[in-house]
Amino acid sequence: MKKALFVCGGWEGHEPEKCARIFAPFLEENGYEAEISTTLDSYLDEEKMRSLDLIVPIWTMGTITADQAQGLIVAVEAGTGLAGWHGGMADSFRENIDYQFMVGGQWVAHPGDIIDYEVNIADHEDPITEGLEDFKMHSEQYYMHVDPSNKVLATTTFSGEHTPWIEGAVIPVVWKRRWGKGRVFYSSLGHVAKDFEVPEAKTIVERGMLWASR
Repeated sequence: MKKALFVCGGWEGHEPEKCARIFAPFLEENGYEAEISTTLDSYLDEEKMRSLDLIVPIWTMGTITADQAQGLIVAVEAGTGLAGWHGGMADSFRENIDYQFMVGGQWVAHPGDIIDYEVNIADHEDPITEGLEDFKMHSEQYYMHVDPSNKVLATTTFSGEHTPWIEGAVIPVVWKRRWGKGRVFYSSLGHVAKDFEVPEAKTIVERGMLWASR
């Protein structure tokens, strides 16, 4: 049986454990043993980390020790998959550059806070976005700094209504990449659990987890 570990914590506004309980059953239905942890010390357990097929971090902001970060980074380099969403993966540990390098991007702002915006599918053939069409969200539209080596699967375009200087900026929403032998998947959707009531947003994360897994 494959093994997945959700690591939940940090800022509670992103509902980390509630979101984990949306996706853990999906993995269990697909043959995984899914564990939900609430401590970054999980990354210190070398034996556990070697045994995992997938890690799903849901930890906004907060602080990670050098040893905790190294435990996670080394596991992904060795082939454990990494998959996550929104600030739970791309606004974690703002001071840790190595972590950001692995993820492939970092949150900068969400102009206008909760707004209506569109997600545009950039790759209709990739297994994560295959069969999906452009769709609407009512949530935070993430403006991000991103690694140009990412394979971008979906984007969003900023209107400039709330920050005029980024009018027309096209920013990645969904991407995948490699880190050593490991696969890394990210989606900026999912501010709160309710956002995953949008079928496309939920499907993208489900497919992304399966793709990233060892």
